[in-house]
Amino acid sequence: MSNEMILPFGQMLERNNIQLTRNPTEILQINVGKLCNQVCHHCHVEAGPKRTEIMDQRVVERLLELLSESRSIHTVDLTGGAPELNPNFRTLVSECRKLNKEVINRCNLTVLFEDGQEDTAGFLREHRVHVVASLPCYSKDNLEKQRGDGVFDKSIRALRLLNSLGYGLSGEGLLLDLVYNPLGAFLPPAQEALEKKYKEELRNLFGIEFNHLYTITNMPIKRFLRELERTGKLQKYMELLLANFNPKAALGVMCRSLISVGWDGKIFDCDFNQMLEISLSGSAKTIWDIENFEEIEKTPIALDDHCYGCTAGAGSSCSGSVAK
Repeated sequence: MSNEMILPFGQMLERNNIQLTRNPTEILQINVGKLCNQVCHHCHVEAGPKRTEIMDQRVVERLLELLSESRSIHTVDLTGGAPELNPNFRTLVSECRKLNKEVINRCNLTVLFEDGQEDTAGFLREHRVHVVASLPCYSKDNLEKQRGDGVFDKSIRALRLLNSLGYGLSGEGLLLDLVYNPLGAFLPPAQEALEKKYKEELRNLFGIEFNHLYTITNMPIKRFLRELERTGKLQKYMELLLANFNPKAALGVMCRSLISVGWDGKIFDCDFNQMLEISLSGSAKTIWDIENFEEIEKTPIALDDHCYGCTAGAGSSCSGSVAK
């Protein structure tokens, strides 16, 4: 079966009598730029040390204006690249906290040891930022196949540092969650069972504690797509996603209550659509085209076949699985 024979995602929704309507926007995900100190094989952003796309002060100020007027957004989810490398990162965090928004920082852990980042962990603690850290495996060999030599030991050091500040410890209220994604062309295992295994291994081997584990499906776009094409596995992976389509997961997709803003102020339904440059349906394309985020609630969600990645098995979102 060729790629052209994969049932289009929109038709799959129709076959299951599903209409994806947008709910009030609760989460604003902001990609502050593609600059990163790592080059990971699975990265759908294609981030790296040589990327120059960086959110500037003008975009940050407009986002804060819109956030100050939002009735429904309670969480600001900062991603990249490595968000901490953006020179406006701390301003964005501190001002969002002044607006009483929960702030999530998607941290690759090793960035905490880059030059100029010596006090970043302390800054995160001071502002009680929710840290979501990528740790695709608790095995050194497996992790470094995906993320590069030396990353594992630095990641463990960073987790211990965060623990020393109270992150991930019971009663502290400083959330430290980890993210797992598969090392190849298969679906993640059950989130609850894998979380238990992660906690046992990290506690017993390294004395590390954390709150929750999120399992996220690798999306067939960008670097991972090219790897699938290079190894001849794209067709089978798409068939796997389609065969495991879960209507309950489809109803829980994150784009129903999340919007994504790029480093240049463009607005998208999700981070994946952002990387594929699939614009919002409707006329509002940037943060300067709207008077408030509530306007976006009136627009339909832009869908494509990569959406199968969010609806396979238990589903996948920036907060892990979405269905039992």
